[in-house]
Amino acid sequence: MEYDPKELVETLHRYNEAYRNGAPLVSDDVYDSLVEKLKSLDPDNPYLQTVEPESFTGKTEVRHPSPMLSTEKAYGKADVERYVQRVMKAAEEIGETHVMFRVTAKLDGLAGRDDGTVFATRGNGTVGYEITSAFKKGVVPVDGRGNGLGEIVMSLSYFEENLSGVFEHPRNMVVGIVSSDVLNEYAEKALADQAVRFVPYSTMPAWTGSGSELLKNLDTIQSDLLTGIDYPVDGLVCEVLGDELRQHMGATAHHYRWQIAIKTRGETAMTTVEGVVWQVGRTGNVTPVMEVSPVKLSGATIRRVTAHNAGLVKKSRIGKGADIEIIRSGEVIPKLVDVIKPSDGVELPEVCPACATALSWQNDFLKCTNPLCPAQMEQRLVHWFKSLGNADWFGIKTVKKMVDKGYDSLEKVYAMTEQNFVDLGFGPVQSKNLFDALGISRSKSVEDWRFLSAFGIPNLGKGDSRKLLAHVPMETLAHMTEDEVKAIHGFGDVTSSAIVTHLAQIGTTLSHMLDLGFNLERTPLLSEMSNVESPISGKGIVFTGKMQRGSREDMQALARSLGANVQTSVTGKTHILVCGENVGAVKIEKAKKTGTQVISEQEFYGLIGEAQV
Repeated sequence: MEYDPKELVETLHRYNEAYRNGAPLVSDDVYDSLVEKLKSLDPDNPYLQTVEPESFTGKTEVRHPSPMLSTEKAYGKADVERYVQRVMKAAEEIGETHVMFRVTAKLDGLAGRDDGTVFATRGNGTVGYEITSAFKKGVVPVDGRGNGLGEIVMSLSYFEENLSGVFEHPRNMVVGIVSSDVLNEYAEKALADQAVRFVPYSTMPAWTGSGSELLKNLDTIQSDLLTGIDYPVDGLVCEVLGDELRQHMGATAHHYRWQIAIKTRGETAMTTVEGVVWQVGRTGNVTPVMEVSPVKLSGATIRRVTAHNAGLVKKSRIGKGADIEIIRSGEVIPKLVDVIKPSDGVELPEVCPACATALSWQNDFLKCTNPLCPAQMEQRLVHWFKSLGNADWFGIKTVKKMVDKGYDSLEKVYAMTEQNFVDLGFGPVQSKNLFDALGISRSKSVEDWRFLSAFGIPNLGKGDSRKLLAHVPMETLAHMTEDEVKAIHGFGDVTSSAIVTHLAQIGTTLSHMLDLGFNLERTPLLSEMSNVESPISGKGIVFTGKMQRGSREDMQALARSLGANVQTSVTGKTHILVCGENVGAVKIEKAKKTGTQVISEQEFYGLIGEAQV
């Protein structure tokens, strides 16, 4: 497919505007691949020479004391080698012999600058928009105010648990929070849960070393910096240290020459949409999957490509006959790059493909509101066993076979005998395994918050289940009032109402499942923990690496029961870093810089006292 540079620039402008407004039409690697195409076709195109602009209606413009530019991209080791050679040549020109580089993860959020008084977005690189009100709304400044440049991001684990079925990407939420004066319920809850943060670049874990060390250890550096990070990332950022060398290298109108983003560019391919099928998730979201003409991509034959949501299908006119470009950057699932030729006819379902209930719109998603929809029941049962995580065998094909024969609820499934499975057509060995798995799921210990989240109640994922059970025993949940839920920090009006409604709906099922005698590890009630005293009470603690005596989740639960504040990454508020095996040097170095105590797994157990284990 030949691209016309003029049309390509128009496409990039459209994609960039959508991205800056928090509603991206394509992924970052898709956008980057199109930029690279433009570079090859028209390297001097003005679009490549300036910072991609952003705008925030109604916000005051602020001039930056020094430009906030974009970042040049490097794809693969060869590009990094050329960057290092360019730096070394510049260093030689000014007689600099000791050249060091600093590498951090590249956060995928909203860039900002905080000088302690004014908080501003990047804007066009020279003039940004004043957004200090974001802190008043609840955006958490990591390590306090005044730490310079950074990114506003949302906790990735929080997004995946609470918002992935409502929004396409965490950045959508971040932009909405910054730009809007009136926040929706999802935004208010995310802010109350302190899931939205401004992360200064200076506080992030970093690797430092020479150019030769950088090139030699690039894969290890990437693994160390990106493993376990709980924010959206899209590569690494490498910059040379030393003000004199930076000034000598200077900048273009688009980027600083002394800095580069290290990314992985995936292979792309052209194909044609043969049809769009619609799938129903456990919460009722009806999502599109494109069936495409088979095409080879990164060693695999691709026949199906996600189309993300109904809103994208509608906006991009995706349907039978559409010519599309797809990309695969190491992921198993390929992504849509661009719709080269839209379809003449786009068909959106009006009723649920599984139960024929009329569909309604929720943001960019079509939704089935029928709680008895068989497809939702299948997904809820799969979610149950996957969330419990203590029994195998119940994959989607097995569950679908059970639901088709009327075993469509937890009550019915847990009443099944080995003979019932045989009657459904499962072999004798598989029937025994399935029946035994049901018993294992009851007898093998599981945290009560994991048990509660397995019911799949909207707005009640693992984190909020733990929070709820720290205030109220499991047995009384179904009788909670909206005011009681709302009184717990982090639950707003709409969320509290929805949770109470859904808890009441599953009340009978919840009681039934509890009566089956699941082996639950109970969350200590805060009212009973007021007198808890331990060596880690009130301290921020992070667990990292492979543990020997139990899983990290087990250790986190133990630490919480002893009054600790369990965290996912080392910050200035972390007191203790507990290290298992295979811990990256970057994380340990970050802990040392922040004054965090670094101890081993065995030292942790010694610290809390073996008698409490």
